[in-house]
This record gives sequence, structure tokens and C-alpha cells, in this order.
Amino acid sequence: MPAEAEIVFDVMADVATMESWLPTTLDVETAGPDRVHVEGDAGGRRYAADGLFRAQKDQLRIEWGSEGPDYAGWAQVYHSGSGTSEVNLHLSFFGDQAQAHAGEAAEKTRAEMREALDRLAEQVGRRVNDAS
Repeated sequence: MPAEAEIVFDVMADVATMESWLPTTLDVETAGPDRVHVEGDAGGRRYAADGLFRAQKDQLRIEWGSEGPDYAGWAQVYHSGSGTSEVNLHLSFFGDQAQAHAGEAAEKTRAEMREALDRLAEQVGRRVNDAS
């Protein structure tokens, strides 16, 4: 990422702008302590759900998950030096979801993860350039 880890974390943890870097997400709103409401479109299927969301600035980490036992994830930001950082993005799918297995659904999820990181880098770059 083209910025210090704290800047990347601040962009990642900003609920008001998450839809700008999460590929299938159209709207995210705070829904209480450690909670968000998310609306989006995944492959032509609209969704709306409440779930867990924790941003831990002291650890440069965000965590999220669905209401049910079927989906969770986390993103960790690491210092890389020279004003840059890295992000490790992890998703877990539980049960018999297609994304949890090899094949088209799993590859589509990996592509969306790559897109999310690319879009996050763009948002971070904008924040750094706007601050200059």
C-alpha cells in the first residue's frame, strides 16, 4: 500500500467509505457497538445483512462476520518501511458454501479479494494525495 500502516488502517476502518473499496458492497452503516448493516449485490443477487465489525487501531486490524455461522474475515495491516505498508486479507467460509471449496465460486472470491485490495490502495492513494 502506498502509505504508512496507520493511514491504511484508517481508510479500511472508515465504515462510511467501505463501499468504495469492497467490490460487492453498495452501502455500509454502523448498527451499534461492533455492528454494521451491509447492503450489496453479489452476482446479481441483492443482499442486506447485519454483522460483526471490529476495528482495533492498536493492532491495525479489522474483523467482521455474518450473523450466522457461515462467514468471517479479518484484515491486518503491516508496516513495510519507507512510507509503505502491506495488508493481509483473510476470509473464512463455514459449512457447505461453494466458496469454501475449489472451483468457480472460490476463484471468484479470490478475484474479489484482489479487487478489494486494489481498490483499497486507490483509496489510500487518494487520501495521501488529498492531504498533500
